[in-house]
Amino acid sequence: MIQLLIRTFIRDADNTASRTVRTAYGNLACLVSVVCNLLLFAGKTAVGTLFGSVSITADGLNNLSDASSNIVSLIGFKLGSRPADSEHPYGHARYEYLAGLAVSVMILVIGVELFKESFAKTLDPTPVSFGWLTVVVLVASILVKLWMSHLNRTIGRRIDSDTLLATAADARNDVITTSVVLIAAVLTQVTGFAWLDGLMGIAVSLFILYSGAMLVKDTIDPLLGSAPDPELVRHIEDKALSYPGVLGVHDLMIHDYGPGNRLVSFHVEMDANADVMHSHDVIDRIERDLLNQDDLVATIHFDPVIASDSHVAELRSFLQQEVASLDTRANIHDLRIVPGPTHTNVIFDCAVPAEYITEKQRRGAKLAAALRAAVERKWPDHFCVIKLEPDYSAGIHETK
Repeated sequence: MIQLLIRTFIRDADNTASRTVRTAYGNLACLVSVVCNLLLFAGKTAVGTLFGSVSITADGLNNLSDASSNIVSLIGFKLGSRPADSEHPYGHARYEYLAGLAVSVMILVIGVELFKESFAKTLDPTPVSFGWLTVVVLVASILVKLWMSHLNRTIGRRIDSDTLLATAADARNDVITTSVVLIAAVLTQVTGFAWLDGLMGIAVSLFILYSGAMLVKDTIDPLLGSAPDPELVRHIEDKALSYPGVLGVHDLMIHDYGPGNRLVSFHVEMDANADVMHSHDVIDRIERDLLNQDDLVATIHFDPVIASDSHVAELRSFLQQEVASLDTRANIHDLRIVPGPTHTNVIFDCAVPAEYITEKQRRGAKLAAALRAAVERKWPDHFCVIKLEPDYSAGIHETK
């Protein structure tokens, strides 16, 4: 069914890198979800009103909120597809994140209202009628929501859309809440305890509130500048290191301007004695390949390093082993030495998670002191000059 919808409504469906195709996928998923949620809202509201069940009515209102969320997502895809202009040179793709935030807030509002209504029903329960129509509607709702979750997850993965993946998770959550409502309807009929309906309504509302809070967090994170995906960091580093002459990669930064619109910058270490035109050509190839193969706009800085000095190589190897044993989230780069008549300065940068520099525990300063002491134990006439800097891809190194 999903593939039939894609073949019918998406032109050039395999070209998901195209902004037009990506928007068409988003529109399809959102419109199908709107129709399904409105039908579920109508059916559950009618049954809930007919049999006097606040939990079924609450579940129906949850479907209405889902339909509203789908409409907001649809608007987000539309606005996000607008091309870059002079006022927004990085494009408008972050509208998708704003749409996701609006959806999350709407879910929270609905959750609060449902909690208030269900709590009142628990304190002052009213009789709840039961009929096979209730079972039919709720079972149908579970099946439809399972399909909707599969639809949004399939398309969300195909176009790498956090908005649709969140919608898929929300539909999966609805399967759980509707199952709870169905259990409440059966238990109320079997036990005769009318207050069970209100209690289950409270459970549904709390679940909606929790889901809304998690969605708020997930949509705010990219707007605030969350840490990049470790798999993407690994991919960029491994790709750059695969080119001839690249000895190291550091200071990687990924700027997310919305789905499919990411800018990358990092430094590559290359032999200072190599032909500068050859090194420049390699860097140009890396930037071009990242753009064409990974849809990443890259800016790469060239760091020349002395590769022929055996003592520098020995120091680098020693420090890399030391820092790995002290803290797997730290790394060193840009090492050079300045020999003198009485001592030798060993100068390098030490990248650590941002909190290491600002926190009271002073983990960054303690790490630098430990590295300095380790070098002085092995080479008493060597003195380390260490610059601590935040690692904007922190967390990747402990899993490499």
